[in-house]
Amino acid sequence: ELQLLESGGNLVQPGESLRLSCASSGFSFSIWAMAWVRQAPGKEREWVSSINAGGGTTKYADSVKGRFTISRDNAKGTLYLQMNNLTPEDTGVYYCARLPSTDWLDVPLHEYTYGGQGTQVTVSS
Repeated sequence: ELQLLESGGNLVQPGESLRLSCASSGFSFSIWAMAWVRQAPGKEREWVSSINAGGGTTKYADSVKGRFTISRDNAKGTLYLQMNNLTPEDTGVYYCARLPSTDWLDVPLHEYTYGGQGTQVTVSS
């Protein structure tokens, strides 16, 4: 059974940084593209970033480009999201998800597979 355990969320002030982690189990992590998705209170889930199976190709939402960096350690089965210069608009629950592909990243959100409870990120002064 696919499981994804997100961690690293916290309450931080604007301008600060956080690093999220997503530990995987129950599937062959290294052959699947992965992504981070977030959900702000009262809003729908929003795609944040994706990375292909090998880690050499990444994509970012315009709202986080230049501030967030997605990465993965296939040996550890773990996905990361380094978030710098956080703003209140980054507040939400962050989820990691598996894409139904190895290298193709233009996948609709509804085709993602989730396996965890998410981790809360709150940016507030």
